[in-house]
Amino acid sequence: MGDLFVIPQGEKKIAVELTIKEAMALMGQQFPYGSEVKAAAQQKVRQAVERQYEIVSN
Repeated sequence: MGDLFVIPQGEKKIAVELTIKEAMALMGQQFPYGSEVKAAAQQKVRQAVERQYEIVSN
């Protein structure tokens, strides 16, 4: 098994604005000419978490 870790305030909610396509891509939908859709959605989520916790990206 992997190591367990605790995320401070892990139950706190954040808001992320996604397009319908971005939300569907995060749910696993494949788009024939839109490989960047999932990456854009992941970036929005990552940025929202980084802003919330003031995390500096590498």
